[in-house]
Amino acid sequence: MVKYRRQSHVVYHCNYHIVWVPKYRYRILEGIIKELLEHDIRMISEWKNVIIEEMNVQKDHIHIVVSVPPKLSISDYMGILKGKTAIKMFKSYPQLKKKPYWGNHFWAPGYFVNTIGMDEEIIKRYVKYQEEEEKKRENQNRDYRLF
Repeated sequence: MVKYRRQSHVVYHCNYHIVWVPKYRYRILEGIIKELLEHDIRMISEWKNVIIEEMNVQKDHIHIVVSVPPKLSISDYMGILKGKTAIKMFKSYPQLKKKPYWGNHFWAPGYFVNTIGMDEEIIKRYVKYQEEEEKKRENQNRDYRLF
């Protein structure tokens, strides 16, 4: 069942599957670095009102399934997420700036994103029959009017 979220002027279901990798896909996201990243991703997401449905930090990439409010673009969210976590990683572990690692870049450029939506057939059916359903409701409401 689809879970809709609400804000003051919108009801939405904007879920995404996002994957990104460290620079050169080094297998470094383990142990304390993994724990720190998981914590920071959760904190940044909470700050931006993004709900993490699922998260999996593997040694060389991260998968998350998130519900993002419509006022926040995915590119802005990922820019904040990757930027803030990279800064924190380099402050916490300055040795990462040395070769053979990154220099000043922790994450590889770019990311993968895919929308997770409702079933396409349900949407098509809704769009096709929406007008008929509204007319039925109007007729029912008209029957109950007194004047």
